[in-house]
Amino acid sequence: MSGIPLRDKAVLAAALVGPLAVAGILVPFRTHLTSTNGALILVVVVVAIAAAGNRAAGLLAALSAAVWFDFFLTAPYQRFAIDDSDDIQTAVLLLVVGLIVSQLAVHARRLQVIAITDADHLATIRETAQLARSTTSPDAVVDHVRGELIRLLELQGCRFEYGTLLGRPPRLEQNGNVVAGRRLWDSTRGSWPQEEIELRATGNGHYYGRFMLLPTAGTEPAPLQARLVAVTLANLTGTALATIDAMGRS
Repeated sequence: MSGIPLRDKAVLAAALVGPLAVAGILVPFRTHLTSTNGALILVVVVVAIAAAGNRAAGLLAALSAAVWFDFFLTAPYQRFAIDDSDDIQTAVLLLVVGLIVSQLAVHARRLQVIAITDADHLATIRETAQLARSTTSPDAVVDHVRGELIRLLELQGCRFEYGTLLGRPPRLEQNGNVVAGRRLWDSTRGSWPQEEIELRATGNGHYYGRFMLLPTAGTEPAPLQARLVAVTLANLTGTALATIDAMGRS
């Protein structure tokens, strides 16, 4: 860990110890505290750690919260075992919710770097994040984001391809730049590349598909801020698809 900045080391340590400490504090109250309320308190801890750190810290905090919820707050106590089926479901939901909100918290932290101040952009991100957290339908998230991308980037059209990477079309990168082949697209040309541009949707390190953006002929490229919002929407889509996929396998 010698190459990891001190701040990141501190947040990773908090991801391990924070949920343990909070779960321990709740021990005297566990007979009067429902398992759902205990899990919600631990989710708050996960969000706080993810917002202060990075994706690894958020994932570690979510795992730590699920483990110590089991050990301290479910019967039989002080054992890594759960007898009640409702508590098992709560523990699984704690892990799943902890994972997705940690991803959303990381995306929110990234947005602070680019200083998005447009109220419409912020509302778009908030609405998409709420949908990503609440829906169990991948098509609902994809259709919502597809419509927002058309509006945001003033596109002629947009479609989504699940799990395919055919061809080498121009690509909208995480930093908002467009890359065609191995070369950075010169936005000073005054227009988008006159072909579909891919915007990938990944979640938890896995590729789930891509939005294929069809620019309107003759229009100037959207401002960098709008392109970064578009990237964030695609990331939220990937996170939602990863969560829905995990819930389907559980």
